[in-house]
Amino acid sequence: MLNTNSKGSPRTWEPLEKFEGDFSSFWHLDTLPPLRRLSWWWWWWLVIIPDPDRPGRSKQLMVLWSTRDCERIDVSGFDWWGGGRTHTDNEGGIVFPGMVASWWFDGEKVFEPLVLREARMASISADHPLWGAEKSDGGGAVIPILGDDLSMGLAADRSKFWLKLTSDESAISDGSPTKFDLKMTPWNREISALEYKHNVYAGNMGYDILRIHGTKCSGTIDGEEIEGTAYFQKVTVQAPSIPWFWGMLHFEDGSYLDWWLPHISLSVTAKDSDPWKLRDFTRLPLAGAGMFKDAGRQRTEKFERCEVKLIQPKGKDAEYDSNGNPLPKFHVRMWNGRTQVGLIVRAVGRAHWSFNQPTRAHLTSHFTYNEYPLKVEQITVLDEKGVRTIGDWGWVHGNAEHSWGILH
Repeated sequence: MLNTNSKGSPRTWEPLEKFEGDFSSFWHLDTLPPLRRLSWWWWWWLVIIPDPDRPGRSKQLMVLWSTRDCERIDVSGFDWWGGGRTHTDNEGGIVFPGMVASWWFDGEKVFEPLVLREARMASISADHPLWGAEKSDGGGAVIPILGDDLSMGLAADRSKFWLKLTSDESAISDGSPTKFDLKMTPWNREISALEYKHNVYAGNMGYDILRIHGTKCSGTIDGEEIEGTAYFQKVTVQAPSIPWFWGMLHFEDGSYLDWWLPHISLSVTAKDSDPWKLRDFTRLPLAGAGMFKDAGRQRTEKFERCEVKLIQPKGKDAEYDSNGNPLPKFHVRMWNGRTQVGLIVRAVGRAHWSFNQPTRAHLTSHFTYNEYPLKVEQITVLDEKGVRTIGDWGWVHGNAEHSWGILH
């Protein structure tokens, strides 16, 4: 039965007992033929914990387990040389070279990197003999082969994911938490079921994405109990990385919103991670898109028209990252024939990764990927039933991305 608000309208979707969807490729890396210097694989969790001491803000944890088909790449100052070969055993278990990367935002300060470690990793499904499960329904795990437990996995019965993390000594000495022990459980059928998206362009270039738009999250951080939400992606991409805007929001009633706008600008020539470049004065948007899984209306809206404006706050309106750079705002608009969504979100922290990869003719390509914990300042949803604003939800929390450069 649906919960209702004071006006009697539906507030939440049907809950799930286990994660649904096709998990057959979840623990594999071979969904697309690899392309040298272009193929990239990762599992990515973003955990969002409402901050009781700072209304409207959230604490956030990002963890990435990743590998890339390249001879060498510099990741935020760590020189990774490919790490060796990938091996697949007779039961489908995979051991591959990679890195674990993570940042933590405590509501005020970003610890980046929280973790940045090279490791051989094993990816196995729960029906592998090493697991020992009597019955498997799509579960499995990614396990870095290290002294610390930095694993992520799904129970054999799909009832929960787990995430375990031990911070690097450099982050701990700077004041970060040491141990994260988290559990992700289904929220509702609309946002917690696994969704698949696939596209291949010319020359085997393309992408393959598995997403879980929202889960409940609980567990401990240094022994302290927490509750929040989480977002997940498992991605294969093999194409040059170009600039984009992306963002997502979780709502108190179990709704989910995202936006996506790749674009071309002179920022593709950037060779460093400094924001607010003079060359980034105009952008040519490519095919933007968005989605609103709307618990209040019990429906999903898809948007093929999306606009994102980057705003540089000034004076008393500005907040700053750890390097003294103003943190951006994003003005986002999306619409279709029935629903319009407009929002202004403010970055309250910045985590960024800098990638430098040798390419042809002894040149080096550069890419900067920024993630911003958000505070939602305004949101308006207009449809045939009326107007909703930020006061119609108990809380809204999320994250945005902005990237520049081109990696190839």
